[in-house]
Amino acid sequence: MRPRLIALVATITVACPIVAAAAVIGRPTRAHRGVDGRMVRIPAGDYRSLYAVPGGARVRVATFALDRQPVTRAEFLAFVRARPQWQRGRVGRSFAEVSYLADWPGALDAGTGVELQRPVTGVSWFAAKAFCDARGKRLPTLDEWEYVAAASETHRDASADPVFRRRILALYAARVSATLPIAGSGRANTYGVRDLHGSAWEWTLDVNAGMPADVSHVASRSPGAHDRRVYCASAAIGVADPANYPAFMRFAMRAGLNARSTVAGLGFRCAAGSAAPTMLSTH
Repeated sequence: MRPRLIALVATITVACPIVAAAAVIGRPTRAHRGVDGRMVRIPAGDYRSLYAVPGGARVRVATFALDRQPVTRAEFLAFVRARPQWQRGRVGRSFAEVSYLADWPGALDAGTGVELQRPVTGVSWFAAKAFCDARGKRLPTLDEWEYVAAASETHRDASADPVFRRRILALYAARVSATLPIAGSGRANTYGVRDLHGSAWEWTLDVNAGMPADVSHVASRSPGAHDRRVYCASAAIGVADPANYPAFMRFAMRAGLNARSTVAGLGFRCAAGSAAPTMLSTH
C-alpha cells in the first residue's frame, strides 16, 4: 500500500469515534422540485451496499436528479451573501465547528479566479442542507450517492471491476495533500456526473446510515470509550465484499462525521426527487 494511502487510512481511523443523539431532518422533497440545468436525471436501479448480506437483495434506488458537479466556492459565496446567518463568524456553534469555511480569506471572500471554481469545503451538514433547501433541492441520500458513485464511464455498476477500484483508490490517496481540482474537471461517469471520487468528500442526507446493524445500538447514545472501540472494530465485520476497499474508506470517513463537522476536504452537491425523512447524529 502506498504511503499516501496509508496516511489517508490512518486519518480516517482516528476520526472514527462519533455518534450520539439524533435530530430529525425535514420533509421529503417533491419529485421535480428544484431540478435545473445543473442536474442530470438518474434512472431507477439498484446497487450492492457495503454491508449487504452476501447473496442478499440489492438496494433499490428510485429515479432522482443529481448535480453534475460539486457546489463551488463562488456558488456558496453567493448563498452566504444572501443569507448572512450562514457567514463565517455568524453561524452558531450548534450548527458548525470553529473551522467553518476556514480556508476563505474572509467571511465574504472565497478567493479569486480559479479558487472560486473549486468545490466549497469546510461546510457543516447544516450549512450544506440550507444551501440545497434555498435552491428547492436537498442533499442526496447515502444510497443515491453510492448508487451513482458505482458507475464508471461505461458501466452503471463497475464496483466489482478491479481496475475501477484501483483508480478510485489512487484518487483517494491523492486527496491527502493535493489541491482540489476545478469543479467539473473530472471524468464524467455513464450518467454524466463528475467528481464523485477525484475531488472533495461529500455530505449525504443520512450520513451515518451505512452503519452495520450489529453496532447500530451505539448510535442511540453518546458513546463511551468502550463503545467507540466496539464501533470502530466492528466496521470491518459483515462487509459483503471485503475487496471493495473504496466503499469501506467512504464508510469510515462518514463514521467520523457529525452534523456540525467542517472538514477541510468535505464538500457537497444537491439532489432533487422524493426522499424519506431520515435521522443524523448532531454531536
